Amino acid sequence: MSASRKEATGEFSEGSFWPIMTAIFFGAFLSVLAISSINVAIPVLMNHFQAELSTVKWTLTGFMLANGIIAPVTGYLVDKLSAKYLYIWALIGFTVSCALCAVAWSMEALIVFRLLQGLFSGLILPVTMTIIYQVIPRERQAFASSMWSLSTVLAPALGPTLSGWLIQSLSWQWVFWMNLPFGIAAVLAAWKLLPHYRLSEPKRFDSSSFALVITCSSFLLIAFSEIDQWGWGSWKTVGLLAAGMLLLLAFIWRERSAAEPLLDLSVFSNRRFAMCLIVSSVLGMSLYSGSYLTPVFLQTIQNASAMEAGLVMLPASIAMAVFIPIAGKLYGRVGPARLVLTGLLLMGIGTLAMSRLTVDTPHSYVIGWMIVRNIGVALGIVPVSNAGMEQIARQMTAHASSASNWVRQASASLAIGLFTSLLSTRLMVHVAERAPQAPDKDAELQAYTMAINDVTLLAAIIVFAVLPFLWVLRRRKEPATIPSDQALVHK
Repeated sequence: MSASRKEATGEFSEGSFWPIMTAIFFGAFLSVLAISSINVAIPVLMNHFQAELSTVKWTLTGFMLANGIIAPVTGYLVDKLSAKYLYIWALIGFTVSCALCAVAWSMEALIVFRLLQGLFSGLILPVTMTIIYQVIPRERQAFASSMWSLSTVLAPALGPTLSGWLIQSLSWQWVFWMNLPFGIAAVLAAWKLLPHYRLSEPKRFDSSSFALVITCSSFLLIAFSEIDQWGWGSWKTVGLLAAGMLLLLAFIWRERSAAEPLLDLSVFSNRRFAMCLIVSSVLGMSLYSGSYLTPVFLQTIQNASAMEAGLVMLPASIAMAVFIPIAGKLYGRVGPARLVLTGLLLMGIGTLAMSRLTVDTPHSYVIGWMIVRNIGVALGIVPVSNAGMEQIARQMTAHASSASNWVRQASASLAIGLFTSLLSTRLMVHVAERAPQAPDKDAELQAYTMAINDVTLLAAIIVFAVLPFLWVLRRRKEPATIPSDQALVHK
């Protein structure tokens, strides 16, 4: 058996593990960095382009929209181009779009270039996950998945601080220029270190399915993103959600009946994969509460600067970065059920503690409980993702990772819209409760703090609510294997 054929069937030398992980680490890091680094630049962009927040917000919303739209077609593109070449083209497109963002001459141009950046970024995460489950041997997949997750954790931990420093020292354009050397390095690493293989033959492109999934994803993601502005009862929200759901049902029917589906939804027939995706998506929604609400509390209530808020959040990010590889190492020894249960309990307890904030809560309290919460995230989300993916036959992992990224992107957009909308609603309730009192700054801060606590409590309840789903992790089943004649390798 040739070296290339061994790589495609998972029987490659130990020495190829780290080169492959190095190649995909760069891309995953860049893809997530593009999301987190723009946040601190929004006030600067508003001032530079003399634009309203509702317009500038589309530099983030548009990116996430494009990210979610492209996700369902990743499986088809992997089959068509191969994982290696799709990854390289996505990295090239991402790097070029970063340069275009840096030279944007208007707010409209920047939004268009961010949409383009989001499309290429939306290919990177699912294709890197696909490479892990197609190339890495099963006994090392949990650790590989943890290292992949580590790259996606480091980016939001370092992104805001690095971007803030670049904006303060140079200009907002460097939020995008800084990606260029990393993007070029990622392209060279992927070209040199990744094997070229293909596990299934290219299929006919289904334009009808593509139109359906693009339209339904756009409708749903726009509705989720704008719920906080439009409200749940708005005709725009209701109309987009209804149309999006109808088109989604039409897409599901089309894919289930097509001889060559654009996105093979048969992966959801694996009960463990489906349950694990539900758990990881719901946990991801809860995770957004901490990453979104804690900086709001520190900066709005306690008047901390962006840099100070980043430093308060940093220990928890470091703790998560430390425990993610540990979770990968422990996975093979104790199995996913115990790890995920421990992670959920820590995450739930930490989130619950963060729902008891006061205006004068010391930073040490926030740091301590965020560390507990993020250790829970590391022990919970990474193993549950691997537990689902390891059940999928290798030739189907491109479609499984594509579907996973699609669902998670939708749940992330829903989480942002839900928590923002709920925060606004609860703030009005608590302000009204204090109307008889003398209106002063302290009462306003207390109302804001209580609203944040209400939303965080909901996030804690969400974590504990998924505990019953863990029964599916108690049984371990060998994933389907690929006959040797299905491993198509091209040098």
